[in-house]
Amino acid sequence: MGQWAYKVVYVDYRGRISCEGVETLIGDERRSAFVRRYFDSIGRDGWELASNQPLTANSAYYVFKRAAQEGNYADQTPPAAAQEAPTTPPPTTTEGSGPTIENV
Repeated sequence: MGQWAYKVVYVDYRGRISCEGVETLIGDERRSAFVRRYFDSIGRDGWELASNQPLTANSAYYVFKRAAQEGNYADQTPPAAAQEAPTTPPPTTTEGSGPTIENV
C-alpha cells in the first residue's frame, strides 16, 4: 500500500484561499476562475482532489493528496532521551527511617 501526503486548502469564495499559512487573495478576475487557477497550479505539482467539506455557502475545505515524496513527513519519533521514562517509581522510605517523600 502506498503512502500519501495531504494538503488542506481553505477557500473563501468571497476572495481568499489559505493553505499552509499562505494567503492568496483574489485579483481582478471572476471568483470561479480564481479558484480554478489556484487548483490548476497545485495540480501541476501532482496534487489530486481527495475530498471537500463545505462550511458555509461561501467557504469550504478541500483536501488534496499525492504520493508521498522525500521530506513530506516530519520526524514522528522523538529522540530516545525524550522517550525514556523511569520504569519503577523512586524509592520511598518507611516511616521512621528517614524523610518522607511525597509523590505529587
